[in-house]
Amino acid sequence: MNRRVLDSLAILALCAFCVLGGSAPLAGWAAAPEELKLWPGDAPGEANFQPPSSKPAPPRNDGITRLGLITEPTMTILRPSADKANGASVLICPGGGYNILAWDLEGTEIAAWLNSLGVTAAVLKYRVPRRDKDVPHTAPLQDAQRALRLLRQHAADGNLDPQRIGVLGFSAGGHLTVMTGTHWDEATYPKQDAADELSCRPDFLIPIYPAYLADERTPGPLNPLVRVTKETPPTFLAVTHDDALRGLNAAQFYIELKKANVPAELHIYTKGGHGYGLRPSDNPVSSWPQRCAEWLRTQGWLAPKG
Repeated sequence: MNRRVLDSLAILALCAFCVLGGSAPLAGWAAAPEELKLWPGDAPGEANFQPPSSKPAPPRNDGITRLGLITEPTMTILRPSADKANGASVLICPGGGYNILAWDLEGTEIAAWLNSLGVTAAVLKYRVPRRDKDVPHTAPLQDAQRALRLLRQHAADGNLDPQRIGVLGFSAGGHLTVMTGTHWDEATYPKQDAADELSCRPDFLIPIYPAYLADERTPGPLNPLVRVTKETPPTFLAVTHDDALRGLNAAQFYIELKKANVPAELHIYTKGGHGYGLRPSDNPVSSWPQRCAEWLRTQGWLAPKG
């Protein structure tokens, strides 16, 4: 049996577990998975939100759990076993076009893989569908910034290193990941409590097949909102050549990271398309989790907590 098959079987086994707890306010972390509210009251602007009048799309028989109409954003904490935990943590942003969340494919299954590396995972249930049609990441970025601050505020509760908190996302969640790393110095919502005195800058970014970095139909420059500076966090990117123009757009993002002297790694695979998460296939892109784990190790993010 070759290594690719073995890797695929290992990933599939990891994807088989993930149980979510109920919603609770943030007051400390249990060992079991727990869903934690992000905001002490309504999320910013949510009191005026009018839900869409159209009926939700019927469920698809494709093995993906999709969540829609999120009005109370949360994050679900999933911990590695005590003997593996290394103090690193990652906020996971599922994709879905900023209209739904691919909750298992790009959320809880990713948490299981991160747990296998000793990393604590926080799966972000950010607000969808789009609140701002022109800038669809407006509300999700507020939720992501708040989640990062809460992770830092309560790092000691979970025996986490507040300087090893990354963000990983897919498709629209990959775009949100990039936004957290390029807009961390912007106040996107009014201060709620002491947590908002803390930095929301991620320590590293992992955008996987990120969307919306630039036009996805016609080759062109990066979106002006993708503002790379020397303070942009170290980044690992994975995408495929056959995923519209997302490979080209990811390459442009990598070039800007290189210009700013930001440590970065880019993998553009020949085949794989879009929306695969880490589920195994015969396509070369199925090896991205192994490459990402190697990057995390070489960058020191998986070192035992001192």
